Amino acid sequence: MAATKVRGLAAALNATGRFKYKSPDAAVDFLVVGGGVVGLAVAQRLSERFPTKSTSRNSEVIHAGLYYPPDSLKTQLCLRGRHLMYERCNKLNIPYRKTGKLVVAHEHQRTYVESLFEKARQLPWSKHSPPHRADEQVLPVTLISGAQARELEPDLSPDIAAALWSPETGIVDSHSFMESLEKDISESEGGELVFSTRVVRVDPYKEEGWVVQTVTENAEQGDALLARTLINASGLSANLIINSLLPEASRIPMFYGRGSYAAYSGPGISRISRLIYPCPDTGPNKHAFQSLGTHLTLDLQGKVRFGPDLEWISPPSDAETYDYNEENVDFWRKHLTPSDSRLEEMYRAVTEYLPGVSFEGFRPDYVGVRPKVERFGFQDFVVRKDYADRSGRGLMVSLMGIESPGLTSSLAIAEHVVDDIIGPENISQ
Repeated sequence: MAATKVRGLAAALNATGRFKYKSPDAAVDFLVVGGGVVGLAVAQRLSERFPTKSTSRNSEVIHAGLYYPPDSLKTQLCLRGRHLMYERCNKLNIPYRKTGKLVVAHEHQRTYVESLFEKARQLPWSKHSPPHRADEQVLPVTLISGAQARELEPDLSPDIAAALWSPETGIVDSHSFMESLEKDISESEGGELVFSTRVVRVDPYKEEGWVVQTVTENAEQGDALLARTLINASGLSANLIINSLLPEASRIPMFYGRGSYAAYSGPGISRISRLIYPCPDTGPNKHAFQSLGTHLTLDLQGKVRFGPDLEWISPPSDAETYDYNEENVDFWRKHLTPSDSRLEEMYRAVTEYLPGVSFEGFRPDYVGVRPKVERFGFQDFVVRKDYADRSGRGLMVSLMGIESPGLTSSLAIAEHVVDDIIGPENISQ
C-alpha cells in the first residue's frame, strides 16, 4: 500500500470515550501523522524510498548547528540537515541565501562565544557526511573582536567586545521548501496526501500495527486505517497520541513556550545584512537554554524581524484529556494572535546590542509555539519507539520536542527515521 500522510490537528480522544474502537476499513504500510515540515519530510523520504510499483510559524533560518551538546540529536541532525537543505534548495531552485550569522558578546559574555568556537572546531563529521577534505571543518566559524564585528555590522553597540562569525547560517523560503516536499509526495506512485484531517483515536492491532481513526473536517463519523508502521510527527499534539495509550502515571507532559516576533522599520539597522544573535542567558549551566535570546533575522526581501521572546503558556486542563472542543480552539487562536504586550521587553533586549533602534519602529508580526518535553535545562529532540505487540512488531515512531532547529533538521530527521530506525529492509512491497 501507499506511504500516506495525514495532515491536520492530531489529538487522540480515547480518554473521553467519544470515539469507540473500530475495526480497520483499509491498510497502509506507512502512515505519517502531522502536516508540518517534519511530517512532510518523513513522508517525502518514505515516498522516495518506496518501490515505484506500489508547519509554519518559524524564523525561516537555516541554522549552522552551534549551540547544543556535540553528541545530541539537535547538533547531529542540524549539521546533516543544513547540508541536505542547501542541497535541495540548489537542486530545486528553492529561494535561499547564506547570510551568515554573528553571535555577539559583551565583555562578561566573552567566554561563552569562546566556548562555542572551541566546540565547533572539535565537532566530528558523521556517517552521513558529504565528501570533504581532511582539514575541512563540519562547522566553520571564526572568533573575531568587537571592532571586527562592527566592521561587518557598523550599527552594533560599541559595548560588543567579541563575536562568533558563522558563515554557513542562512535563510530560506520555508513555504516554497514545504511545497516542494508536498509536490514530491503527490507525484510519487507510493504516496498520498490527506488534508483537513485529524486523528481521534489510536489502538494497537495485534502484532500487525496500529488502528488509526481519523475524522475529516466536521464529519461525525471517521475512517479507521491499519497502519503497519505509524510515524507520529504531530508537533504540539505529539504527546497526546502516546498518552492516550499509556497509564496516567506514565504519561508524558508537554510544555508550551509562546514566542512572539516583532517586525521593525526605523533607525539603527540601515546597514544590517547578516543575522545577529545575542548571547543567551545560560545561567549556571551552559546548555540550559530556554531561549537563544531576542535576535535579529532577515527575510529574503531584506525585512528585519526581532524575536522570539519566551512566554510559558498552559492550555486548558481538558486539553490534557485530548478533548477537541471550542474552548481549546479559542485558547490556541488567542495565543497565536500577535499583540503589542511584549514589545517593550523586546525593545529593551534588542538595544543591548543595537542601541540605535527606536521603540516606535517595533510592531507585532507573528507568534509561534514551541513544544518542550522539559521546561528547564537542555532538551534534545525526542525520538521514541513503541510497538503494537510490545515486543518488536508494529512500530510507532513518535517525534517530540521538535523545536528549533527543527526546520533545518527536518530532512535529516526524515533520513534518521526512515533509514536508521525503520530501515531499508522494511520498506518493500
